[in-house]
Amino acid sequence: MSTVIQLKEVPSLRDKVSEEEWQLRCELAAVYRLVRRFGWDDGIFTHSSVRLPGREHHFLINPYGHLFSEVCASNLVKIDVDGNVLDDSPYEVIQAGFVIHSAVHMSRGDAVCVIHTHTMAGMAVSAQKQGLLPLNQKSMQFHNRVAYHDYEGISTDTDERERLVRDLGNHHSMILRNHGLLTAGRTIAEAFHHHRYLQDACELQLKAQSGGAELIIPPPEVCEHAAQQFDGDGTPKGADTFAAFLRMLDREEPDYRH
Repeated sequence: MSTVIQLKEVPSLRDKVSEEEWQLRCELAAVYRLVRRFGWDDGIFTHSSVRLPGREHHFLINPYGHLFSEVCASNLVKIDVDGNVLDDSPYEVIQAGFVIHSAVHMSRGDAVCVIHTHTMAGMAVSAQKQGLLPLNQKSMQFHNRVAYHDYEGISTDTDERERLVRDLGNHHSMILRNHGLLTAGRTIAEAFHHHRYLQDACELQLKAQSGGAELIIPPPEVCEHAAQQFDGDGTPKGADTFAAFLRMLDREEPDYRH
């Protein structure tokens, strides 16, 4: 059984890890707080992770049993690619989180951060046969740039990792059919950027469909042009916006850095 410890009782790891790891811990803890603020959380379920520097492919993930408002830099759990909890952490991790995140981190060198959610809008679009429609410029950035993975049951079987990786390919975003959303980024800020826009695109699609009128879908060449505009010069995205969100958390929820 997972044990939840109050934040004030969590020993700080600030002086026990490298400066680089601490920064990643703070940014990943911020993702959990932002996911909760935006209403994308699912109680104690779903997960986000960040791969730590080094050849071992160790990564950080949330302590199972904690609400996202309880996640902080020091209670994030470090695990290896076999799911072993490292550094004598008193917390457990959820098996489905390990399977999904280890699959991406092990196979994609550019997938530093991976975010997975079960939002109502994401789950609803994941159940639509046609998938995500290019209804707005927020949606069009995913034109031919979003992957799909068919539902196989709760992701507790490590055999599924091979198919997750195959279906993700070289994309940064994936809709898990009948399940939810997943995004990856070269930085934590970029993964959050992709996830925010993918979630917005799903919400927009449901609202547009609810109107009952025929939907306008621009020609494929226009959608591709818009997607290329979003691609930009290839540098990681979302840094400025994520920095602004961090300033908000520093004012309103500074204990995420504990």
